[in-house]
Amino acid sequence: MNPAIRRIVLGAALLFAATPAAAQQPRVTNAQFQARPAPQGIEREFRSILATQSAPAWVAYAVPMIAGERQMCCSNDGSYSSWRNCCRLEKNDGVSIHNDDSGTSGSPIQLEGPQRMLVLWRVEQKRVGRILTVSEDCELDAGGLPFLWLGNARGAESVALLSKYVRPEESDTREEKKLRDRAIFTMAYHADPAADRALENFVAPSQPESLREQTAFWLGVARGRSGYQLLQKMARQDRSERVREKVAFALSQSREPEAVDEMIHMARNDASSRVRGQALFWLAQKAGKKAENAITSAIENDPETGVKKKAVFALSQLPKQEGVPLLIQVARTNRNPAVRKQAMFWLGQSNDARAVAFFEEVLR
Repeated sequence: MNPAIRRIVLGAALLFAATPAAAQQPRVTNAQFQARPAPQGIEREFRSILATQSAPAWVAYAVPMIAGERQMCCSNDGSYSSWRNCCRLEKNDGVSIHNDDSGTSGSPIQLEGPQRMLVLWRVEQKRVGRILTVSEDCELDAGGLPFLWLGNARGAESVALLSKYVRPEESDTREEKKLRDRAIFTMAYHADPAADRALENFVAPSQPESLREQTAFWLGVARGRSGYQLLQKMARQDRSERVREKVAFALSQSREPEAVDEMIHMARNDASSRVRGQALFWLAQKAGKKAENAITSAIENDPETGVKKKAVFALSQLPKQEGVPLLIQVARTNRNPAVRKQAMFWLGQSNDARAVAFFEEVLR
């Protein structure tokens, strides 16, 4: 190839790699649609709109979404149609995350989940009122308002913009907290390392408890391996009993295999009996042999009767084929009368034939 032509081709390739892919417009109806290219960056264009927009309007852009079989759209009627749902922006403030690998009856089967999501900002009187996030396959009804489409954004610049709405003050108004929580949720689904860095900052020990708690949940639900690693660090180092309780729940939402081991570690070793009890409860929801062993170990070995009783309750949450025999064993053999009584109580609630047979044996 001619060296001059080669330099031109290489330069074009580098320019293409550094530029977001051409933006595919969202499916939006009932809107005053305006395309607003943002050659100097999404945040700068967004700030320009915000400074002048007094009447209500929607501002939107697209960013890459973390991989997975999921779709996000509004549940206008309390149900979710996996591929034809329409989000009425002016009548809905919530989003459903739908995980499914099979098609709805009569609907096409999608071989891959959506790769991008739309970040939607409702602005009015030169301020942000709401943030919504939907996957790119969600049809939108803008309620007749202007819909300003900024195109594709890089994940890092979107995270930077959203971070400005995560105020750490505990004295925030209800509206500010709602914006904060929605911004955290949106960042958690960004397919960009900048999201991990921002979320890690939100769970730093210097941040308010409420911010750490909210962030922990989305670390477990959405961030995979990196989210698990942050939760493990919080489980062992966060000084707040309340936050660690929320971490136990967040770990139960993680799909990382080691999450169960960390919950077991919390159930055995956390300094707080409340946290140990919560870890046992969420372990029961995960079930499995590891969970059973940790729960029965707590019944036998935890120094506090209150934790032992929570562990008995955790046994009652296991599938009956696993939980009922273990409850019978505790009721029959445990040396602590309060624990035996607790096991008898939950056996009575089980309506299981094996429990009835055990009561007959005891009464005779």
